[in-house]
Amino acid sequence: MADVIAQYSVKYHQYANDTQLSMHTNNTANGLTVLAACTADVTQWYLQNGLQLNPEKSEAFIIGLSSQLQVATSTTSSVSVDGVDLPAVNEMKILGVVHESRLTFDSHATMVARACNYHIQAI
Repeated sequence: MADVIAQYSVKYHQYANDTQLSMHTNNTANGLTVLAACTADVTQWYLQNGLQLNPEKSEAFIIGLSSQLQVATSTTSSVSVDGVDLPAVNEMKILGVVHESRLTFDSHATMVARACNYHIQAI
């Protein structure tokens, strides 16, 4: 699968049964077109190798500065993957860390504080 993804100059991370595709672009529309083509080829690779991509369990996550996010979200509310429109979300939990579009980590800090409060109350 790495060879398929590399054709598109898209970065990726894999762990367990999860694959994350990412890329840096100044042109949101062009970047989304590249990601859509890459995911179509990844889906084809999965099928050829007896695996299945589940787009219903997938999300699109756009990260950037406030000005970049304003432009990106005004033109993009979803990303098409394998004929399914994935919603663009403002935050995503990756390996237990809550990431936000602006990478402030406020949501993650809140989650950790809640967990600490819960365990302190339990003691």
